[in-house]
Amino acid sequence: MLMLINFGAAIKRGLLILMFLVAGLANMQPAHAEYGDVVMNNYSDAAGMRPAVFPHWFHRIRFSCKVCHADLGFKFKAGGNEINMVKIIDGQYCGACHNGNIAWSVENCDLCHTGKPGALTQVHESTINSLVTPVGATAPAQPQQKK
Repeated sequence: MLMLINFGAAIKRGLLILMFLVAGLANMQPAHAEYGDVVMNNYSDAAGMRPAVFPHWFHRIRFSCKVCHADLGFKFKAGGNEINMVKIIDGQYCGACHNGNIAWSVENCDLCHTGKPGALTQVHESTINSLVTPVGATAPAQPQQKK
């Protein structure tokens, strides 16, 4: 009889655990970054380099918006900054941190210039891309309205 009581408690405990697992799985959402990577290709293609990809979320979890957008002068618009390697080497924009002391220096080209050649300057994989067509891109075909 004692064995049946313990067995019943084990079943109840197992069912309780299973119930929490099922409830947890039902509430799971796929992971995503709220702010997408920024593709920078104002000058890269013309210079024979791959576009630079700025991992916005990676930086955002480490620094407040103010650090880059107020202190370093980045505008809140993909493609809105006249960033080039001369300015970066001179310590402006990315070069304020990517100077070999705070973060890797500009000699490591392949760490930033990882974009697909021809990629448009834009926030990559962002919600806004499904709402508006980036400059230079062709508009997606619109579904036909039923009459």
